[in-house]
Amino acid sequence: MKKLLLIATGGTIASDHGTTGLTPMLDAGALLKHVPKISEMYQVDAVQPVNLDSTNMRPCDWLTIAGSIRKYYSAYDGFVVAHGTDTMAYTASALSYLIQLSPKPIVLTGAQKSIVTEDTDARINLYDAFAYAADPGSHGVSIVFDGRVITGTRARKVRTKSRNAFESVDFPNLAMVRDGRIFRYIPMARPEGPFFSDAIDASVASVKLTPGIGANVFTALRMSLNALVVESFGVGGVPNSDGGALVEEIKKWREENKIVAVTTQVPYEGSDMGVYEVGRRVLDECGVLESYTMTPETAVVKLMWILGKTRDYDEIKRLFYTPVANDLLMHTGYYE
Repeated sequence: MKKLLLIATGGTIASDHGTTGLTPMLDAGALLKHVPKISEMYQVDAVQPVNLDSTNMRPCDWLTIAGSIRKYYSAYDGFVVAHGTDTMAYTASALSYLIQLSPKPIVLTGAQKSIVTEDTDARINLYDAFAYAADPGSHGVSIVFDGRVITGTRARKVRTKSRNAFESVDFPNLAMVRDGRIFRYIPMARPEGPFFSDAIDASVASVKLTPGIGANVFTALRMSLNALVVESFGVGGVPNSDGGALVEEIKKWREENKIVAVTTQVPYEGSDMGVYEVGRRVLDECGVLESYTMTPETAVVKLMWILGKTRDYDEIKRLFYTPVANDLLMHTGYYE
């Protein structure tokens, strides 16, 4: 019988109605009582390192969750993290960097409705997550949601209410789960790890470009951040219709040894800044990093992880362009 650890962190799956709306109230044991079949099929223990609406999840909480996995890693065959959906993609990316090449599965799941609700998706998602965590072919960090298994660095929440809340961006689903059975699309060799990290620099944020955005926005952010991810237009366009003020401000980030990475606000197919002058100029003149096929969530979290290790620009650049857990997909024109 597989020995699995449930790490409950709050979220909608563990919520009930309070005086001001849904709020996390159920602990890990209560979640398991709502799906008794899990404890019948597997040897399950549970811990509750945090209890949050995932809107309130912070980088320090990622370290707490990763720390729980590290503490109990040798004692269990796999781990299920019950988590709110709103920031689940960020946490999945964070765990993908903090716990690399794990031969044991680390599975995140949640729900669009509380587990106490009659028509909830919580019970099937939790059951599917345990089924995937118990399967001998599972490893690494993934999200199991609505029967889909998505690698941790490729997931995005794309629907606010529907059960199929998550999609895998520009990368196939790893598998699907139906009635506890795993149907794999991408069998992969078991990695030789794990390799743990325990530092994150949380002074990283993203800004979404809007028509007419001023350089003063970037100036204000530069005062408090060590890195910025710019969600640009199209394949990587950054405006220069302000006489070049925005481009000049981005240059100042590098002059202060701060990092600017450029991604795209378009959901699929990634960036290619060399196509248009409005992208190529920034790439050539400003020392920015290009995110290519990384999701915006992954780009932000990867920089947090990297800056927790080093402030040397060449090493930051090397690590940013080193693929981890399928976060950066190789393609023509890739980093040169």
